Amino acid sequence: MSRKMSLKEPGFAITDGKGFHITFANGWTVSVQIGAGNYCGNYDRPYRAEGPLPPSMTAEVAAWPNGGEMITLNDGDSVAGYQSPAEVLALLVDIAARSAITSATGEA
Repeated sequence: MSRKMSLKEPGFAITDGKGFHITFANGWTVSVQIGAGNYCGNYDRPYRAEGPLPPSMTAEVAAWPNGGEMITLNDGDSVAGYQSPAEVLALLVDIAARSAITSATGEA
């Protein structure tokens, strides 16, 4: 998992050249990673390998509210691995629809 960060405003950030974070207007952030060591199709790829990152059929995802901790996802962990594009989309839709967070404890 890349270092956890949140944007101050809605938008996108590239994370270590192997994925991205997307922050929604409600203050929640989702991380989508497809690089070496992430729980995805590129898991066994050497770190800092030469050349562009190859495509991956799956991704590692995590989500957290602004100022809060990563939430527990469907597999009981704070990171869900080997997620299909449809599963990533479902997480993005779920997180985007959540209430805005007003405290670091995750309370609305």
